[in-house]
Amino acid sequence: MPDVAIIGVGIHRFGRFPGKPALAMGAEAARDALADAGLSWADMQFAVGGSYEVDQPDAVVAELGLTGVQFTNVYNGCATAGSALALARQTIRLGEHEVGLVLGMDKHQPGAFTAEPEEYGCPPWYGEMGLFLTTKFFAMKINRYMHDHGITGETLAAVAEKNYRNGGLNPNAHRRTPLTSEQILGSRMVNHPLTQYMFCSPNEGAAALVVCNADVARRYTDKPVYLRSVVTRTRRYGAFEVHTPSASVAADHVPAPTVEAARAAYEAAGVDPGDVGIAQLQDTDAGAEVIHMAEVGLCEDGAQNKLIASGATDLGGSLPVNTDGGLIANGEPVGASGLRQVRELVLQLRGEAGERQVPNGPRVGLAQLYGAPGVAAVSVLST
Repeated sequence: MPDVAIIGVGIHRFGRFPGKPALAMGAEAARDALADAGLSWADMQFAVGGSYEVDQPDAVVAELGLTGVQFTNVYNGCATAGSALALARQTIRLGEHEVGLVLGMDKHQPGAFTAEPEEYGCPPWYGEMGLFLTTKFFAMKINRYMHDHGITGETLAAVAEKNYRNGGLNPNAHRRTPLTSEQILGSRMVNHPLTQYMFCSPNEGAAALVVCNADVARRYTDKPVYLRSVVTRTRRYGAFEVHTPSASVAADHVPAPTVEAARAAYEAAGVDPGDVGIAQLQDTDAGAEVIHMAEVGLCEDGAQNKLIASGATDLGGSLPVNTDGGLIANGEPVGASGLRQVRELVLQLRGEAGERQVPNGPRVGLAQLYGAPGVAAVSVLST
């Protein structure tokens, strides 16, 4: 029997909301999750909050109520939500508390993220040479992967087309206009081979989960979804990762942090990749989704061309991926993004995803996050 269950999910729509603070969005997502669980803020025994832009996510208590609740803030790049969920799970497994809230929120300015190279373990010249660009790194990575495994540009466009199509069915997505592969391939080139519409963009939004001890989950819902594992991993020397694309000539033999996080998450959950019926993967760009499909063990390297062309990753396919549109359609408010993934899995596993509900009642879902300078988180959920 798993230790932790998810009994409530909530979201504040992703997009752009001038004049609306991130804390207000976080409060809306929290209230949505609490209502879904049939609980109140006063029922929460602890909370974990994650954000990149908000210094003190716990300040949301000014919106929700000053109850004196234990509230811990975390930040771990694009894997922030995975770390927040891991801390909540540990809190319950250790018996410290029985029920709590996990909340992520962010409000990013338009445009790419910026930082000093030294803050990510890189020398100043790395930025001066133009190498400290996330779009450039992801293009470098998928270029190498395409060379090694025969992935085509048409496959990248098909991934983005699918995610825009799914986003069109998601009322909480930022980009809801479907685009064709031809439009995607014909859009402005950002870093070859990735065009403008193959990328996600930083934006605004919030998401929340109510978690509890699995032993008491059915007090609150007749459809609990169990958090079977959540694992984070950082890069090893020689891995081909953000800001370290050529640290070692042995890069071909060093597993990515997503590979190691996925292996550990499957082992802890007592499942294997063949049990996964639906997945939410970090699609910072279309190439990232392709690579992560193999890194989490859902296919062999190079099999993506055929799988994606066959419709296997579509809503009606054998292995639906990013059913709510992923980052490409939703955008990425860092603190909220991974909790959006988990919320989507919970709705799908409950059979409550509406127009984008996948068929055949999936029983196991996987969520994966990845970000600079090379950190990954993988969660496994089940009915």
